[in-house]
Amino acid sequence: MRYSQTLIPTTREVPSDAEIPSHQLMIRAGLIRKIASGMYAYLPAGMKSLRKIEEIVREEMNRAGGCETLMPSVHPRELWVQTGRDEDYGETMARFQDRHGRWNVLSPTAEEVYAYIGSNEISSYKQLPINMYQISFKFRDEFRPRFGVLRSREFLMKDGYSYHASPECLHKTYMQMYEAYKQIFERCGVPYVILEAEAGEMGGSGSHQFTVPCESGEDVIVYTEDGSYAANIEKAAIDPAEAVDEKITDAPEEVHTPNAGSIEAVCEMLGTKPEQMIKTLIHSDREGRIIIAVVRGDHELNEEKLSQLLGGEKTEMASEEQIKEFTGASVGFAGPQGLCEKAHQVFIDYSAAAMSGGAAGANKDDFHVKNIVPGRDFPLESENVQTADIRNAVEGDTHNGKKLLFRKGIEVGQVFKLGTKYSTKLECEFLDENGKRKPCLMGCYGIGLNRIMASAIETNYDESGIKWPISIAPFEAVIVPIGKKDEAEAGERLYSELKDMGVDVLLDDRNARPGVKLNDADLLGVPVRITVGRKSLAEGNVEMKLRSESENSLIKLEEAAGKTAEIVKKLKDGTQ
Repeated sequence: MRYSQTLIPTTREVPSDAEIPSHQLMIRAGLIRKIASGMYAYLPAGMKSLRKIEEIVREEMNRAGGCETLMPSVHPRELWVQTGRDEDYGETMARFQDRHGRWNVLSPTAEEVYAYIGSNEISSYKQLPINMYQISFKFRDEFRPRFGVLRSREFLMKDGYSYHASPECLHKTYMQMYEAYKQIFERCGVPYVILEAEAGEMGGSGSHQFTVPCESGEDVIVYTEDGSYAANIEKAAIDPAEAVDEKITDAPEEVHTPNAGSIEAVCEMLGTKPEQMIKTLIHSDREGRIIIAVVRGDHELNEEKLSQLLGGEKTEMASEEQIKEFTGASVGFAGPQGLCEKAHQVFIDYSAAAMSGGAAGANKDDFHVKNIVPGRDFPLESENVQTADIRNAVEGDTHNGKKLLFRKGIEVGQVFKLGTKYSTKLECEFLDENGKRKPCLMGCYGIGLNRIMASAIETNYDESGIKWPISIAPFEAVIVPIGKKDEAEAGERLYSELKDMGVDVLLDDRNARPGVKLNDADLLGVPVRITVGRKSLAEGNVEMKLRSESENSLIKLEEAAGKTAEIVKKLKDGTQ
């Protein structure tokens, strides 16, 4: 491709709203342009990179037995109502009425549609397994889009779905996809770790997340130093805390704490610390029943762990009116004493249960209670009370006796065993060997193509610009003639030769200053740069420089095309 015939609008200025390197560099290198909040246009160079990622994904999915399909981006809302996810997604899912008054949604994912297809096309176990996928744009109305394409409202996703007659069959395909994902990320040149993960809104059991370790990531990777365990923050399991032998023996004592609705304010009034507080969180399920979660004051409730204890059902914080009616007090003054017996279910975190005692809300406006002892003043086990791991891991926690460590990361893919969550609700069934009707077991496999692109930049850049892995670089090589006649002619010759050799090459034929051309080549991150300058050309040479290295090397003009093609091949093979 000729630079003069494409649009690569590079810029030296860092956009004011671009917070992380990938967002800054994708705009500076002319890969994308912002159209609206969370929505980006991919310009020619950005599109070339995205298409290369897409082709790698397609090749590995096909190799693993996937069949490519394409579903509509607009779904009938009724399908989402049937599965209950219309409510689960809330305002994140965009809904609209068509001219006939029918409600539709912009697809944030496609489990419902694929289950619907299965319900109409699958009838016998003899058809199974089936593994289908698509590569298409999705839309999620993010409340706060940020970090460029890492958290955008519209994004390109590969989502795959499989149908099975048995758990063994599902596991086999699940592991095939697991291995295919490893190949995809290795071919794309992004470092990754595989984490145990919660299924979240997808539901089902069993899930692994593929995450790129990166300080700009919003996900938290929790792992042991020896590598024996790794999980995302939603899944990370924590060893139970050891119970304190000596419990507080003093009787509970009410303390007046006016206008103290936060842990910090209460601690200041009581002269205590957050870890000495007992935090009581009042939730409500879909039927309006009260679910109580009790954690230590310095810990945060893990919503996914709570959901799993409830069989995958989601809860939400109870309304002010519900809290007032149930506890007798305003928000911020709830305590577990006296409430456990009235709640539908109560979950007490291990660390809260192990406390010698602490302060809690008095279930009375403007009052807290000191000397509340777990097991004495509120039950730890009963018909509706359970002690469990319901909080986020923090520094100092262990898993199987090993210290947990933390780092940030970017989620780029996830695989799920959905089970029968969608097939049961949408009647995706088959007849087994005995003629008995059963729901299909389903799997789901997602990859964010935009996220791979941004992750590659986050882990491969310097002060001059992007340093692409060659497999997904917009161009494999760039020719930069420095001069108008002999240099330009030599550049044209090299360009023609490299194209004939199958190298994806960019010829910078612009009438621009040498510094501009060289800086743009580095900013764009092209792996191999060939500079045709007057001085070196006079000696029959051109300069070659790898983007990953700081030094140039001289090669003979007549050997330049062959040498470049050889280096490109070695970079692709991983031998350079």
